[in-house]
Amino acid sequence: MAGSTFGDRFKITTFGESHGISVGVIVDGVTPGVELDEAYIQTQMDRRKPGQSAVTTPRKEYDKIRIVSGMFEGRTTGTPLCIMLDNKDMRPSAYDGMDETFRPGHADYTYLKKYGIRDHRGSGRASGRETAARVAGGAVARKLLEGRGVSVVAYTKEIGGIACRTFRPDIIEQNNVRACDPEAAVWMEDYIKTLAAKGDSVGGIVECRISGATAGLGEPVFDKLDADLAKAMLSIGAVKGIEFGAGFSSAGMLGSEHNDGMNADGFTSNHAGGILGGISTGADIVFRVAVKPTSSISVPQQTVTVGGEERVIRTEGRHDPCICPRVVPVIEAMACLVLEDHYKRQAALHG
Repeated sequence: MAGSTFGDRFKITTFGESHGISVGVIVDGVTPGVELDEAYIQTQMDRRKPGQSAVTTPRKEYDKIRIVSGMFEGRTTGTPLCIMLDNKDMRPSAYDGMDETFRPGHADYTYLKKYGIRDHRGSGRASGRETAARVAGGAVARKLLEGRGVSVVAYTKEIGGIACRTFRPDIIEQNNVRACDPEAAVWMEDYIKTLAAKGDSVGGIVECRISGATAGLGEPVFDKLDADLAKAMLSIGAVKGIEFGAGFSSAGMLGSEHNDGMNADGFTSNHAGGILGGISTGADIVFRVAVKPTSSISVPQQTVTVGGEERVIRTEGRHDPCICPRVVPVIEAMACLVLEDHYKRQAALHG
């Protein structure tokens, strides 16, 4: 399937469907001789898996991974690394009758137009289930980045207009919405539960901060670091927008306000978000993504059948009322993949 591979020097290919036998990833370009075990990858998988709290889907997938190639005696061999995750809690019967009806907000219509056939069981390849494979591949990249002193942390910044006012990285994994503000986290969770009880969903904003990345990463002109990060983020089905540093607010700033000055210690501000000319500056790389509301809701919606007959549909099944909490590790994984890829490109440039 074209479009299932991401990366250049360090790349992943994901496979599998939401209600198929399994999903998985092939990771190519892995540095040989690196100590790696399934427990390390499993830690990241557990952050993304469903059924974590009252504000996530009740689907029970333990996402237990299996490394089936690319390892020998606890170390990477440099050959393609294949990681598999079996689907255990599939309920394709929940989608009976939807094979002839397009669900609003989903990829049903576009997949049918492109391929002439579609897997209507939980959206197939278009499902958020596919991102489990990304997190597995991203964990491998994270392991390599840790050896480079690079840290990648994402968190929920806003949900439904409720925004974090403080930044407490220590509490991100201590609340159900993965917010960086303990007070806002309570309000966010209450709001999600209220909407879920009504059968509706809500979107939000997730911010990512990358620290420790060296200056000089990124390729002019079309493979800029921010361009590749943007592609990585927008390849996530729930993401509808991205901004770096000052982002869209820079449109209302003066040049004298937006330009990041420098002194002997480095940059005096970071409106550029750690990237200038598509190349990392050595400052923290900061970006935010807009996450849309979950498309699967039980609120009645107008649609049509494959034959063009108008209908009202209620999408049943088990779905997240807000995608933000579980997309946080996916965003981190994709950022890790981009960073490791560009580290390997930079190493190739200098021989």
